[in-house]
Amino acid sequence: MAENKLPFAEGASINRPPMFFRVNYQFWKARMKIFIESIDCDIWNAIVNGPYVPVHDVNVVSVVKSFDAMSEIDNKYVQYDYVAKNIITSALHLDEFFRVSQCSSAKEMWDILEVTHEGTNDVKRARKRALIHEYELFRMQPGETIADVQKQFTHIVNHLIGLGKQFDKEELNIKILKCLDRSWQPKVTAISETRDLTTLPTITLFGKLREHELEMGRLKEMKSVEKKSRSLALKTKAADIDSNEESFDECSDTENFNLLTKKFHKFIRMKGKMKNQKSKRYNKKKSYPNLSKLTCFGCGKQGHMKMDCPSLVSKEKTNEKKDYKAGKRRKAYIAWEDNASTSNSSSQEDAEANLCLMAGENFEVSSENYSSMFNSASFNSTNCSSLLHSFHETHEEANILALSNNKLKGLNN
Repeated sequence: MAENKLPFAEGASINRPPMFFRVNYQFWKARMKIFIESIDCDIWNAIVNGPYVPVHDVNVVSVVKSFDAMSEIDNKYVQYDYVAKNIITSALHLDEFFRVSQCSSAKEMWDILEVTHEGTNDVKRARKRALIHEYELFRMQPGETIADVQKQFTHIVNHLIGLGKQFDKEELNIKILKCLDRSWQPKVTAISETRDLTTLPTITLFGKLREHELEMGRLKEMKSVEKKSRSLALKTKAADIDSNEESFDECSDTENFNLLTKKFHKFIRMKGKMKNQKSKRYNKKKSYPNLSKLTCFGCGKQGHMKMDCPSLVSKEKTNEKKDYKAGKRRKAYIAWEDNASTSNSSSQEDAEANLCLMAGENFEVSSENYSSMFNSASFNSTNCSSLLHSFHETHEEANILALSNNKLKGLNN
């Protein structure tokens, strides 16, 4: 037969006191109080108030009774202290036992343990102030549940109550409602308006908050399910839209490809036509005029032009020989004299101006400059004839060069 495994561990014994291992003294103290009171309340009174001492009056003086003089009731009350000492020492570890082993009463043992692990009154007051500050700053943190808030809040309040702090129900209930975050504001308002916080127990308030938390979790779960279904519907719709767009894109891509192919073929045909036209234009031979019909303007004969005239070529050679003998450069000297006299003065002064103009072989003189120069001065007849001869020769050479240049331009074209 299979064993039944329970989801919780075995509890502590109700016949043996809880052991104290020098940690969590507040927890052990509360457990010990409950255990001792469950045996007999007079035992706990012996720990709190001290042992019972039987006395009787002798000559109006209180005297402790001897053992033989004690009654049965006196023996019973005295026995409570011995039972308390036995319970306390049975719950202590070895080191803690030697700490209280020399005490004469259960109250003395309890006070030593309390001072050792809780401190003196000054230490208690300091701990109390620290816990009060923690109590005032207590707030619900993000992600915490009502169970977490209840655990921390109860822990702080119980420590304060153990140190002597007193709370009423209204103060605790208001603190619980104020420590919640903004998501609980509607519920806080509803509880404040419908419940009497002066008489409402703290555990009932936490129960109402737990109920509201469960309802909020249920609604949140339903909302997440609806959101998932809506997202699935949107994904399905998006997939349909994407498929339609893909088919439309494929059709448009096919049309664009066909149009591009058509334009490319048209471009190839146009390029072939342009290439044929260009080759025909460059392969066409340029026609020149018939030289037999040309007339020379130098000698008047046909068959050649003036720049190719034989008589002109022989004349140029003769002139070159003369120039070589006379020098590579020709010089022209123009001199004139201008005499001016005045009729009013008896002594007239004669002024003469001699101007020498040097012209090289490469110097060009236009007809307009020549005429203005000729009209502005008086020339000697011999100098004028030589200058005119040089000018005509230079002008003819310029014409020959211009014709040669035009002929070369025509051949290049």
